[in-house]
Amino acid sequence: MSNVPPRGTRIAHVGLAVTSLHETLPLYRDVLGLSEVPLDNADGACIAGLSAGDALVELLEAESPDSPIAKFIAKRGPGIHHICFSVDDLDATLERCRAAGVRLIDERPRLGAEGKRIAFLHPSSTAGVLVELSEH
Repeated sequence: MSNVPPRGTRIAHVGLAVTSLHETLPLYRDVLGLSEVPLDNADGACIAGLSAGDALVELLEAESPDSPIAKFIAKRGPGIHHICFSVDDLDATLERCRAAGVRLIDERPRLGAEGKRIAFLHPSSTAGVLVELSEH
């Protein structure tokens, strides 16, 4: 871990499942005035990133009909897909989750769209919300 002082847990981004980036992006970029932030595609989604203060909004469009985003939209329709909290120490946070009986989707951290270590918590343990954890 680096010598950066701890910043505490904060919102890193909110992921929104959309049927079309082409149709949705203009609302957030042109009408609401959010600036685009380049992000890599990940987990079967084409991702458009937008700056919203200290947090990002990720617009997530399915790359294929069997991707997680396509399945989410088929079941629930477009909308909020997940919220990501940035934490100082992902490994310690995951250990606290395990100790508290929180169901993990990712037992071990992996690299996410921003090149940061991430892990997802299962919605069955988080009041129905898909929670992503990201290390600063």
